[in-house]
Amino acid sequence: MKAIPAVALFLALPLLASAQPARQADPKKVVPLSPAVLKPLPESLDDLKAIQEQTKKVLEKVMAATVGIQIGGASGSGVIVSEDGKVLTAGHVSGKPNQKCTIIMPDGKRIEGKSLGRNSGIDSGMIQITTEGKYPFVEMGKSDDLKTGQWCVAVGHPNGFQKGRSPVVRVGRVLSSGRSSVTTDCSLVGGDSGGPLFDMAGKVIGIHSRIGPTITSNVHVPINTYIDQWDRLANGDEVGSGASSAVTINAYFGVTRDEDAKDCKLARVTEGSPADKGGLKAGDVITKFDGKDVKNYDEMLGVLAKKKAGDEVEIVVKRDAEVKTLKVKLDKRG
Repeated sequence: MKAIPAVALFLALPLLASAQPARQADPKKVVPLSPAVLKPLPESLDDLKAIQEQTKKVLEKVMAATVGIQIGGASGSGVIVSEDGKVLTAGHVSGKPNQKCTIIMPDGKRIEGKSLGRNSGIDSGMIQITTEGKYPFVEMGKSDDLKTGQWCVAVGHPNGFQKGRSPVVRVGRVLSSGRSSVTTDCSLVGGDSGGPLFDMAGKVIGIHSRIGPTITSNVHVPINTYIDQWDRLANGDEVGSGASSAVTINAYFGVTRDEDAKDCKLARVTEGSPADKGGLKAGDVITKFDGKDVKNYDEMLGVLAKKKAGDEVEIVVKRDAEVKTLKVKLDKRG
C-alpha cells in the first residue's frame, strides 16, 4: 500500500480543531510510543488511527499545563513546567523582567504572575505564577535529540485565549533542528507565541517563537536552551543580543534554514514554492537578497519581512563553486 500523504493526517484528526477539556497534567505519566509515530509517513488507515490515539494520550498528559498569557496589553501562550508555577514562553511574550501579568488556565481561571528573565537573541522567556498554589506541570524533553521527520504536537491559543475554547492542537513534523531553533510544519498564527511543542511522548521539546516564511514552516525555541540557561532566566536576567528574533513574514518564499550553518544556507526548498520556481535548491547559500548583503538566515528574514506578495526579488546564491543570480516572485502566504 502506498504511504498516505501527511496532509491526510489532518483530515483524519477532527479532535485537533478543539481539544477535550483539560485534565490534571501528570509529568510522571508514561506515554508509550505507537509504532505508527515512528514511521516517516502513515501507510494505512490503521496508522492514521494509531497517530490519532497517540495524540489523545499526549493531550491527556499535557493540556492542563498549557496556559494563556496577558501582559502589557498583548496576548500569548505558555506552559507550566514546575509545581511552583514556572511558565516557559517566548521572550517577546514575557517582555522585560519583573512585569505583572495574568495567567489564564485552560478552564478560564485567571491567576497572577510576573515576568522573570528572557534571552532576546533566541526569543526565550520565563514567567513565575505569584498566586500561591501547586500547579499542574509537564516534563521537559531533549531538543538536542530531535530528528528530521519526527512527529510532534503544537498547542497554543491562536488569536489569544477565547472563553469556551480549550487550547488548540496541531500535529506535524520536525523539518529541521539546531542549537538556536527548531522548525516544524505545525501551523501557527498570532497568539500561539510562547505555546509548547511536544514530542509524541508528551514532553516539551520547544516553545513557539515565530511564523516562518510559509505557514507550514514555523520556528520554535529549543527546550535545551531553557535548560542550559535556567538559573539566569529564573533569576530575572536579560540574556542575548537585545533584539527579539520574532519577525513577521507577510510574503511566501518557501525555504528552510540549515540550522547548523552560520551563513544563510538552505536545508530545504519547498516543491512548487516561489523559491523552487525561481531555481533555488537545497544547499544554496544566499549572499544577497533584494540587493542587500545577508550574512545569515535571520538577516535574510529581516529583508524578506519588508516585502509583500507579488514583489520580485533578485537573489544571489553560492552553489558549490558557482555564484548564481536568480529572480523570485513572492507569493501570498497560504
